[in-house]
Amino acid sequence: MELEWDNAHVQAVLSEASLDGLRLAAEHLLQVSSSRAPLEEGDLERSGDIDTDEVEIAVSVYFDRPYAVRQHEELTWRHDAGRTAKYLEDPMNEEAETMAAIIAKAAGHPLS
Repeated sequence: MELEWDNAHVQAVLSEASLDGLRLAAEHLLQVSSSRAPLEEGDLERSGDIDTDEVEIAVSVYFDRPYAVRQHEELTWRHDAGRTAKYLEDPMNEEAETMAAIIAKAAGHPLS
Protein backbone atom coordinates (compact mmCIF):
# COMPACT_ATOMS: atom_id res chain seq x y z
CA MET A 1 0.00 0.00 0.00
CA GLU A 2 1.24 3.44 -0.86
CA LEU A 3 -0.01 6.67 0.63
CA GLU A 4 0.47 10.04 -0.99
CA TRP A 5 0.14 12.98 1.36
CA ASP A 6 -0.72 16.28 -0.26
CA ASN A 7 -0.01 18.60 2.65
CA ALA A 8 -1.21 21.73 0.85
CA HIS A 9 -4.52 20.07 -0.01
CA VAL A 10 -4.98 18.72 3.53
CA GLN A 11 -4.26 22.15 5.01
CA ALA A 12 -6.67 23.81 2.57
CA VAL A 13 -9.46 21.38 3.47
CA LEU A 14 -8.85 21.86 7.20
CA SER A 15 -8.70 25.62 6.82
CA GLU A 16 -11.95 25.66 4.84
CA ALA A 17 -13.68 23.47 7.44
CA SER A 18 -12.37 25.67 10.24
CA LEU A 19 -13.52 28.84 8.51
CA ASP A 20 -16.94 27.33 7.80
CA GLY A 21 -17.26 26.41 11.48
CA LEU A 22 -16.17 29.87 12.58
CA ARG A 23 -18.74 31.47 10.25
CA LEU A 24 -21.52 29.28 11.62
CA ALA A 25 -20.49 30.02 15.21
CA ALA A 26 -20.35 33.75 14.41
CA GLU A 27 -23.83 33.60 12.90
CA HIS A 28 -25.08 31.94 16.08
CA LEU A 29 -23.45 34.64 18.22
CA LEU A 30 -24.87 37.39 16.01
CA GLN A 31 -28.37 35.96 16.32
CA VAL A 32 -28.20 35.77 20.12
CA SER A 33 -26.52 39.18 20.44
CA SER A 34 -28.98 40.89 18.12
CA SER A 35 -31.87 39.65 20.22
CA ARG A 36 -30.32 41.37 23.26
CA ALA A 37 -29.16 44.62 21.65
CA PRO A 38 -30.89 47.68 23.14
CA LEU A 39 -33.95 48.45 21.08
CA GLU A 40 -35.52 51.79 20.33
CA GLU A 41 -36.08 51.71 16.59
CA GLY A 42 -34.17 48.50 15.78
CA ASP A 43 -31.33 50.31 14.03
CA LEU A 44 -28.63 48.91 16.34
CA GLU A 45 -30.02 45.39 16.14
CA ARG A 46 -30.10 45.48 12.33
CA SER A 47 -26.54 46.84 12.14
CA GLY A 48 -25.01 43.59 13.40
CA ASP A 49 -22.78 41.82 10.91
CA ILE A 50 -19.91 39.38 10.48
CA ASP A 51 -16.51 39.91 8.84
CA THR A 52 -14.45 36.99 7.58
CA ASP A 53 -10.68 36.98 7.21
CA GLU A 54 -9.81 34.00 5.01
CA VAL A 55 -6.07 34.61 5.32
CA GLU A 56 -6.01 34.57 9.11
CA ILE A 57 -8.92 32.09 9.31
CA ALA A 58 -10.85 34.39 11.62
CA VAL A 59 -14.26 35.97 11.93
CA SER A 60 -15.55 38.96 13.85
CA VAL A 61 -19.02 39.92 14.95
CA TYR A 62 -19.80 43.61 15.28
CA PHE A 63 -22.54 46.22 15.44
CA ASP A 64 -21.97 49.13 13.10
CA ARG A 65 -23.49 52.21 14.67
CA PRO A 66 -21.60 55.15 16.19
CA TYR A 67 -23.32 54.54 19.52
CA ALA A 68 -22.89 50.73 19.57
CA VAL A 69 -19.87 50.71 21.90
CA ARG A 70 -21.43 53.18 24.32
CA GLN A 71 -24.66 51.17 24.42
CA HIS A 72 -22.61 48.03 25.04
CA GLU A 73 -20.53 49.47 27.85
CA GLU A 74 -22.98 51.75 29.69
CA LEU A 75 -24.30 49.59 32.50
CA THR A 76 -26.49 52.30 34.07
CA TRP A 77 -28.78 52.84 31.09
CA ARG A 78 -32.25 51.27 31.18
CA HIS A 79 -33.42 48.95 28.42
CA ASP A 80 -36.58 47.11 27.45
CA ALA A 81 -37.10 43.63 28.91
CA GLY A 82 -34.60 41.18 27.42
CA ARG A 83 -32.44 44.00 26.03
CA THR A 84 -29.24 44.86 27.82
CA ALA A 85 -25.78 46.36 27.85
CA LYS A 86 -23.03 43.81 27.17
CA TYR A 87 -25.29 42.46 24.41
CA LEU A 88 -22.26 41.01 22.58
CA GLU A 89 -19.89 40.15 25.43
CA ASP A 90 -22.38 38.22 27.58
CA PRO A 91 -23.61 35.95 24.76
CA MET A 92 -20.00 35.35 23.71
CA ASN A 93 -19.28 33.98 27.19
CA GLU A 94 -22.61 32.22 27.65
CA GLU A 95 -22.62 30.56 24.23
CA ALA A 96 -18.93 29.52 24.20
CA GLU A 97 -19.66 25.79 24.50
CA THR A 98 -22.33 25.90 21.82
CA MET A 99 -20.03 27.79 19.47
CA ALA A 100 -17.19 25.35 20.14
CA ALA A 101 -19.52 22.46 19.29
CA ILE A 102 -20.59 24.22 16.06
CA ILE A 103 -16.95 24.70 15.04
CA ALA A 104 -16.03 21.12 15.93
CA LYS A 105 -18.98 19.68 14.03
CA ALA A 106 -18.12 21.70 10.91
CA ALA A 107 -14.58 20.33 11.11
CA GLY A 108 -15.92 16.80 11.47
CA HIS A 109 -14.93 16.39 15.13
CA PRO A 110 -17.99 16.42 17.40
CA LEU A 111 -17.20 17.37 20.98
CA SER A 112 -17.98 14.75 23.57
